[in-house]
Amino acid sequence: MDFATLLMRFTAAVEAGDGSALGAVFTEDGVYHDTFYGEFQGRAAIKDMLENYFWRDAEAFRWDMHDPVATADKGYARWVFSYTSKLPEAAGKRCVFEGMSLFRLENGLIRHYGEVFDQGIALVQTAFPPERIARIVGRSAERLRTRVAGSRHLT
Repeated sequence: MDFATLLMRFTAAVEAGDGSALGAVFTEDGVYHDTFYGEFQGRAAIKDMLENYFWRDAEAFRWDMHDPVATADKGYARWVFSYTSKLPEAAGKRCVFEGMSLFRLENGLIRHYGEVFDQGIALVQTAFPPERIARIVGRSAERLRTRVAGSRHLT
């Protein structure tokens, strides 16, 4: 499957809350690394993530991919993503943010999905207390510092 078709199937599955369809665009042991919820490996776990995490906490998803580029083993796209929160603190609030994704590909399917976006922009729209936002963003900063520990970026 070409990358543009893969992206259409990927975003359509998320928007529809169809975990089986989302899992189907991944390899059997594929990984979806979500910035908020963490890493989910395998089609059953990816299905569970979409249906029991994403759709538990939000609804009315919209995901538009732009400027996709791909080689045989990787693809990139920038995007705009939005949803209506169902979390008690933010019920009914529409959240919108933009970012970029890296897809590691294998035989036309996703082997690994990862994303980069400004969590602060996403979180401030939820009306969480500033202390909660600071804790969440602080944990992300610490994970980044751990990943680059010993590199020239921290010396």
